[in-house]
Amino acid sequence: LACRARPSAGRRARPTSAWVLLADVAPELGEWAAFFAAGARKRAAAEAGIPSAATEREADDLVRDAETFLGVVEASLDSGHQLLLRSG
Repeated sequence: LACRARPSAGRRARPTSAWVLLADVAPELGEWAAFFAAGARKRAAAEAGIPSAATEREADDLVRDAETFLGVVEASLDSGHQLLLRSG
């Protein structure tokens, strides 16, 4: 978001989920954004300390998915950086 988002002109809009913003500014990450947005209730329950928010397996799967997502984002940033270097 920090690399691609641009402030909107005019009146401030209502707060928007980071996942909604991500899908808008990086459509290639839209499926990831939808995936993580779909887990918002579970995440909120886990943050609230509710023990039954997720099973150990679900938590492990989410950690693995988050690591994969970070790898995709890093690769995207690296390729964008390389394009800037080549064009500059």
